[in-house]
Amino acid sequence: MHLTGSVTIRAPREKVYAFLTDPHQVSTCAPGVESIEIIEPNKKFRAKAGIGFGAVKATFVGDAEWVELDPPNRAKVKAHGRGSGSAADVSSEMTLSEDGTGSTVVAWTADIAVLGQLASLAARMMGPVSQKLTAQFFECARKKIETP
Repeated sequence: MHLTGSVTIRAPREKVYAFLTDPHQVSTCAPGVESIEIIEPNKKFRAKAGIGFGAVKATFVGDAEWVELDPPNRAKVKAHGRGSGSAADVSSEMTLSEDGTGSTVVAWTADIAVLGQLASLAARMMGPVSQKLTAQFFECARKKIETP
């Protein structure tokens, strides 16, 4: 599944980038995240998250690694998670640019592959639910970043 989008945040690029590349900050807005553990600062982290697609629920434990960091312009992360007879691979990238008014435009993409029970039971719901959760995440992040 491929997701893409953009969000404008009324804050300087440096502040937006710092928030979006800090796993602890991101976890405060990521729906379902139960815990974050830093494995290697600015490089690797582990997360535990629960997610539901209708009546189908799963808890994943996954390792993520920043594969590209170009502050405050770009970041790319790859993650692999396992849980409940399923596995997920995610590759996500964001590009930050200024819009000329002091705001930052975050353009992002995410490629998500889910295998196993979750994929077979909830395949039709994954796209719409993923879009909804992503919108919730960015709305929360925007509010937290814009609050002085």
